[in-house]
Amino acid sequence: MSDKQRTIVHPVKLTGRGLHTGYEVEIHFKPAPANHGYKFQRTDLKERPIIKAHVDNVADTSRGTTLEENGVRVHTIEHVMAALRGLGIDNILIELNGPEAPILDGSSRKYAETLREATIEEQDEERAYYYIKEKIEYRDDENQIELAIYPDDQLSIQVLIDYHSKVLGHQYANFEENTDFIQELAPSRTFVFFHELEFLLKNNLIKGGDLENAIVIMENPVAQEELDRIADLFNKPRVKVKPEGVLNNVDLYYTNEPARHKLLDILGDIGLIGRPIKGRVIAKKPGHHANTQLAKKVAHQIKKEASEDYIPRVDHNQPPLLNVNQIKHYLPHRPPFLLVDNILEMDQSSIIGLKNVTMNEGFFVGHFPEEPLMPGVLQIEAMAQVGGILALNTVPDPENYLTYFLKIDKVRFKRKVVPGDTLIFRLILKNPIRRGIVTMSGQAFVGEQEVMEGELTAQITKNTQA
Repeated sequence: MSDKQRTIVHPVKLTGRGLHTGYEVEIHFKPAPANHGYKFQRTDLKERPIIKAHVDNVADTSRGTTLEENGVRVHTIEHVMAALRGLGIDNILIELNGPEAPILDGSSRKYAETLREATIEEQDEERAYYYIKEKIEYRDDENQIELAIYPDDQLSIQVLIDYHSKVLGHQYANFEENTDFIQELAPSRTFVFFHELEFLLKNNLIKGGDLENAIVIMENPVAQEELDRIADLFNKPRVKVKPEGVLNNVDLYYTNEPARHKLLDILGDIGLIGRPIKGRVIAKKPGHHANTQLAKKVAHQIKKEASEDYIPRVDHNQPPLLNVNQIKHYLPHRPPFLLVDNILEMDQSSIIGLKNVTMNEGFFVGHFPEEPLMPGVLQIEAMAQVGGILALNTVPDPENYLTYFLKIDKVRFKRKVVPGDTLIFRLILKNPIRRGIVTMSGQAFVGEQEVMEGELTAQITKNTQA
């Protein structure tokens, strides 16, 4: 059913230091039109270049997610992205007068609170979710890393971390679509093991690091002199180890805060897929490299399915999304002119439907007695009925609406359709629906062979007889 895109009403800004560059940066969030997506703009550079927040632009994932487009980079964007996805914001322009997003307190909390103050509003266009259709996974067996995403009708993320740490132990975190992002996830801060700090400093990283924007895990006993030395490197007062094995620079918000932060990073990194997704993510020892590799696989599948060369794979053992009785709630057609048997898949921008062609079809009596063929005009009608279901899925009460043909274009028939064939129709919206006008490209397949293609334009209208 309908789910609108969102942006913010008022521009807002934050100021802070970049974690790795140490630069003081202003980050401005500005409203953007529907279908704009997430874009970063480097206002400190002469041409004010824009970097699209898409997984294809991921250039580096060491200690954060870095994007690059046309030679221009923006670093450590994952906490910004997590806040946008966690709050359900789809379209925004993010201006930076430096190369890196501010680390702030090491979480998404200040980003989320500031964006909420900007007032989030719905836009006219529908969200185009991508529904995961089959398991997609990324594995790194050597490092015991495993991420997978499974089909589901909502987004959920489950994270398990185990670094063989006596301090952290096994930690688990869970996110559902109804999770209060600001209360349950946004405040969770990044964490680092004590032995990593000096290495990061020596490698010219964490120039903007602060003992107050990270949870420092103390895995092994360390002399107070060493603690004092590290505190001096960060220009901080003396620190001590708390009984739970972390430095006393911060208090934990949650007992599983490290696992929640890893989940926060996943939410930000999968926000780079390019479309909001519906699926169940299960992640063991995730990190930015693994997160973005999984996101790339999903984005690749989306592109593949949008390609004209894509052939839908149908599992006849799986129950349909809509059977013929449910289809009757969408369409006014009835036998013998109801030409859709099942709807197999559907999201906001595409649909796959099925028509079993049997010898019992009435039109075979005269078309043709000696060589029964399904008329091309009825193939178009069947395709249009599948497309009509996709169109009517955008209104809250489809039984009260009709779709009427306005135009049929670029139709080509490539093979006979005969009794015994199973027609698989695949239709994709060519443009967002505006003023009730729907334009789709469609294909029909028998097995792996395309038998027909065309473009259909229709109008959604209220049924005055309803």
